[in-house]
Amino acid sequence: MRLFLPLLLPLVAGAALLPDTIGPYQRTATSQPALADRPIWEEYGLKESETAVYENGGKKLTASVWRLQDPTGALGVFEWRRPAKSRPSAAAKLAAESPTGLLVAHGNYLVSFEGYKPAAEELAAVLGSLPNVDTTSLPVLRGYLPSTDLVPNSDRFVMGPAALAKFSPSIPASVAAFHFGAEAQLAVFHTPKGDAAMAIFNYPTHQIAMQRVPEFEKIPGSLVRRSGPLVSVVLASPDSDFAEKLLSQVRFQAEVTRDEYVPTRRDNIGNLLLNAFILIGILVAFAVFSGVLVGALRAFWRRGKKGQEADAMITLDLGRF
Repeated sequence: MRLFLPLLLPLVAGAALLPDTIGPYQRTATSQPALADRPIWEEYGLKESETAVYENGGKKLTASVWRLQDPTGALGVFEWRRPAKSRPSAAAKLAAESPTGLLVAHGNYLVSFEGYKPAAEELAAVLGSLPNVDTTSLPVLRGYLPSTDLVPNSDRFVMGPAALAKFSPSIPASVAAFHFGAEAQLAVFHTPKGDAAMAIFNYPTHQIAMQRVPEFEKIPGSLVRRSGPLVSVVLASPDSDFAEKLLSQVRFQAEVTRDEYVPTRRDNIGNLLLNAFILIGILVAFAVFSGVLVGALRAFWRRGKKGQEADAMITLDLGRF
């Protein structure tokens, strides 16, 4: 077995992520997708990727898949790779479609279809064939973004300095302090006076967030507000009133979950006594039934021994001693 293991490892590592067929399309070629901005891919935890070309007659479909470390990384890549003019799709919870393609985030995977948008059954078959899908929950940070006046497809989930430098270069990585475990959600909002960029940073504790506020305030033209572990920053807004309104809409809401022991019927002393009396009743009923059964058998035995001494009892006359 050890002799064959080195031969099997390349086959396992090179196993295809995409299926041989997608609906009526047949795979004709497989390659590795080109990766620009590799440091950003590494921040999102890219593990492997694959591109396959499918054909159906004269029609062509190009499908690409990226496996990330976790669903958080898949979310970040989804918001980054999503076409600017795409619209939300009902194909999945995180899906965007354009006139010619579909982009879907599924667990820790990102899947892209270009040239053909698969039907629901075809998409389910592709997603169901992906190995080792991570279905852990997505971060809640994106839920704190205000929805009013949000520029479609402008939101970006940031996990490190490389993505921050690309999507919001005016915020230094030293100010964001990702070494504390920070994550950020960026977005652009439209105002009558121009667009305003906003960033919401989430830190592990309230104390760390308090320490970062003075550093963010040093950024020229920034307005900063803290709410719990969240630090919200509006950068160089053309409308200060609008910026204040944006900041006021970010409110941290702590969810406290108490692990309480739920009493059962076994913990109720009344149920314990009731069960004890039920057991006593069962034992009494069994004793009575057993006595009646034994008496009936003895009577039946004596009737069969007429004229004979039936079932004589041996006695000891101890009074003579």
